[in-house]
Amino acid sequence: MIKLTRLNGDSFSLNAFMIEQIQSYPDTTITLINGKKIVVKEAELVVVELITSYYQRIGIVHSLSEVGKSSE
Repeated sequence: MIKLTRLNGDSFSLNAFMIEQIQSYPDTTITLINGKKIVVKEAELVVVELITSYYQRIGIVHSLSEVGKSSE
């Protein structure tokens, strides 16, 4: 889960695995795999860094790199 802030200042946690895409319209808009859109205060780059950090904490980044090495 990553912690984000809605435009009204409310903070919430989002399951990073539910994110399909992130865009800046200029507000950062996150589209979930179910089609729901969420607008947040954080910049697109910050959201990507939060997701990457989350994946590293739970060990997914390391696992994905190991899969890539084994298929070479």
